[in-house]
Amino acid sequence: MYSVAARSSVTARLYPEREEPRLGKMDRFAATVGGLFAPWVRPRPEQFRWIIEAVRAHAVSAAAMSDDDILEESRRLRPRLRSEGFQRDLVGRAFTLVREAAGRTLGTPHFDVQLLGGLVLLRGMVAEMETGEGKTLTATLAASTLALSGVAVHIITVNDYLAQRDASWMSPIYQSLGLRVGTIVHGMPPAAKREAYRCDITYCTNKEVTFDYLRDRIVLWDRPTPIRLQLERLYGENSRVNQLLLRGLQFAIVDEADSVLIDEARTPLIISSEGEGAHPPAVYQQAIEVAKGLARREDYTLSESERSVEITSTGKSRIRTFDWKEVGFRASEEQKEELIRQALTALHLFSKDKHYLIKDGKIQIIDEYTGRLMADRSWERGLHQLIEVKEGCEVTLRKDTKARISYQRFFRRYLGLAGMTGTAREVAGELWSIYRLRVVSVPTNRPMKRRYKADRMFRRVDRKWEAAVQTVAALNEKGRPVLVGTRSVEASEHLSGLLDEAQLPHRVLNARQDKEEAEIIAQAGQPGHITVATNMAGRGTDIRLGSGVAEMGGLHVIATERHESRRIDRQLFGRCGRQGDPGMSEALVSLEDELVTAYVGKPLQWIAAIGLRMPGNLLGRWIGGILVRKAQRSAERLHARMRHDLLKMDEQLSDSLAFSGKTE
Repeated sequence: MYSVAARSSVTARLYPEREEPRLGKMDRFAATVGGLFAPWVRPRPEQFRWIIEAVRAHAVSAAAMSDDDILEESRRLRPRLRSEGFQRDLVGRAFTLVREAAGRTLGTPHFDVQLLGGLVLLRGMVAEMETGEGKTLTATLAASTLALSGVAVHIITVNDYLAQRDASWMSPIYQSLGLRVGTIVHGMPPAAKREAYRCDITYCTNKEVTFDYLRDRIVLWDRPTPIRLQLERLYGENSRVNQLLLRGLQFAIVDEADSVLIDEARTPLIISSEGEGAHPPAVYQQAIEVAKGLARREDYTLSESERSVEITSTGKSRIRTFDWKEVGFRASEEQKEELIRQALTALHLFSKDKHYLIKDGKIQIIDEYTGRLMADRSWERGLHQLIEVKEGCEVTLRKDTKARISYQRFFRRYLGLAGMTGTAREVAGELWSIYRLRVVSVPTNRPMKRRYKADRMFRRVDRKWEAAVQTVAALNEKGRPVLVGTRSVEASEHLSGLLDEAQLPHRVLNARQDKEEAEIIAQAGQPGHITVATNMAGRGTDIRLGSGVAEMGGLHVIATERHESRRIDRQLFGRCGRQGDPGMSEALVSLEDELVTAYVGKPLQWIAAIGLRMPGNLLGRWIGGILVRKAQRSAERLHARMRHDLLKMDEQLSDSLAFSGKTE
């Protein structure tokens, strides 16, 4: 949490951010050990209950205030928060004003458990709150208190839709306290972004704020010292300081913290420009043809779990025999092998309607964690161009890296960092060891009524789809709303076709229907509605039950495949049973699902298949359940290692660039 001295230094600096510590071997060892104990040694919510009494102590006087009185009281609090810090009485006063403003403007004053969550955020921790417990409203408590103390707050969400929705929804609270609110979405001009970042509180996505930070790095030629920034201001209107978008990294509240800080931290953020050494389309076409002529296992091996290709010695020999002169490709043998490796990756490890869509004749990447399109993003090192050739699209120019950073290094540069999510306990160790964030599990406002059915196991994927349609039909006949989760656009559209054949009216929510998201979600809890959705419906969506639905048992959620992370499954199941409503969730799993085939060996799959053939399927279901849990644990360990390797590589690259005098 910010100290008085820290807040003073923030206001005195032009672009405040934290210097990254260079950890020695003992420091890394201590961080690892701390991470091992972090899931078990966590702060208890009882430590924060004092805030409830503190707010109650001021509630009566706040209720008697007029709207002008509340605005004036917030103005009186500003200098005290700046000079005295977050003393208990001052925090209690600030939270009381925010709660009163929420009750007057939105009709939803904060619950006691939301007060607890707000204090957890203000203390710079991760608040684990069950889905549907109102994390969006909870964030206003910490954000308002920080902003009143003079700290610029970024509330970071996972997509533009949520950033716009939350900023618009919560703005009346902030305005009642005299605070300005800005929103950053993709495609905004620099001037508009600059204005939004200069507000007291700014809602933005993790990708946009990171890319804007990298753009500032490019403007200033890497990370400048405070003295250099002061000298830059001497240039007046021509100063590069005036071109900066952000005003530093002061405090971030990260919504869906596990998704942003953990899941998406496997991939670095890169700003590119048109490459000078790009190959002509004929070279990429030739590479695809050569790759198609290679034999799997003999010439190359694939690792679907790590999404990597290894070319064997036989394959390398075959590549050397191809004549590249006709397409004008003169390169070393290593460069040719790398190009063929990328071509094999494009052919075998990236699939249409799963990893990308073809829209308006262009390849558009699908974010595998959110299910949304990532506009104007491209893969590097020629992979994007090779996929364009594979799909018969016009080949664009290759991109060369201008600046890059990993999420781990970016978020560690904030002077203050907090997060909120419904699923954090599984990654509490990594949150501590990487970001020094502790996880606090906040109790629910009402008792949970969500029920879980045991996973249903199938040998073949077609039998799984048949069961999904039968289950949806049976629930629809009773009038219950159903949400069916799929892992890809392709799977959602396959199920949609099966539901059409069964004459079951439904709506599909995937990257193709992103503009209809709000309307589809608004109807998903109505009686008899069937919604098929990718991960787009897994986070941040609040499905409200229609009249009479609670009496029928609430929303029924079906997962048609287990994800590589147990937390993503929990997020999908969390769409039902919110705020004390009833709900039911279940998963349908096949031995042919990608999770099983990528992370479980053939012998174990074979044993499970035998078990599923036995009468009653009890042994098969038991073995299948073990396989799924084993596969998820294997995937989570692999991804954790990949994140660790990326951070290590990013730190080494940063050191190399610093030595050479180049920007990061």
